[in-house]
Amino acid sequence: MIRSMTGFGEASGVVEGVHYFLEVRSLNNKYFKSTIRLPEEFQGLEAEFESELRKRLTRGTITLVGKCSDASGSAAYKINHQALSNYVEQIKKVPQASDGTVRLDLAALLSLPGVLQPPADEEQRLHRARAAFMGLLDASIKRLLEMRAQEGRTLIADLMTHHALIVDRLARIKERAPAVVDEYQKRLQTRIETLLQSAGVRFEQAELLKEVAVFAERSDISEEIARLSAHMDQFRELLSNNDPRPVGRTLDFLAQEMLREANTIASKSGDAAISRDCVEIKGAIDRIKEQVQNAE
Repeated sequence: MIRSMTGFGEASGVVEGVHYFLEVRSLNNKYFKSTIRLPEEFQGLEAEFESELRKRLTRGTITLVGKCSDASGSAAYKINHQALSNYVEQIKKVPQASDGTVRLDLAALLSLPGVLQPPADEEQRLHRARAAFMGLLDASIKRLLEMRAQEGRTLIADLMTHHALIVDRLARIKERAPAVVDEYQKRLQTRIETLLQSAGVRFEQAELLKEVAVFAERSDISEEIARLSAHMDQFRELLSNNDPRPVGRTLDFLAQEMLREANTIASKSGDAAISRDCVEIKGAIDRIKEQVQNAE
């Protein structure tokens, strides 16, 4: 099964008056890499989030962003009256102004350490956030996977177009290859006969056949054609099977092997028609190599 590594999913919900929001984005990467951004009070959940991402997503640069806003009355911080009284008592001991008054800035007092306390028990709030975020994470990943699958279907269609071109050109090369040796023999024989006729020298046919045999051995591309054909069959199987395991790396490696065989065919054959077909094959393989970089 081919899935793209590019995707996006988001989900939100309200639990006990608290609004939670989560989004997951993924981009191409040879390996798995995650970046998690949560509000400071919920950063203790990062390890759980990454573990869940690793279970569901094999490759890609994954960015997870979580947000939380509490619009209920319980969001208000509590004033620690004892701490505030202690601060006020200490301020009273400061030398007073000439008129005997002490001016207090209430906003400054509330910003002193320990005066304002979080609105709820930290453990309880974290537990509530974990339950809310985990549900949103599951929904976000499902939507991201749906988008990856949809883009994967588009990717398959494009790869199959390149596959069809390579198979077609390879069939033409296979059909053309035997004629290359025959044409070489005819050209060589004609050339030798023309040269020797003017010199009046007799040329043994066995020598001609030996030279043709050497050329045939040197330019034989049947093995390369067979291997490239096998690679194309495997490539098609990987694109068409329903195995949920990622195949992006396999496709990448297979494309490298395909290009190696195409280069060998081009270098061993000096035929112009085969060279033109090889140029088209290598161009299609290069496009395949670019496309499979986005396959999970």
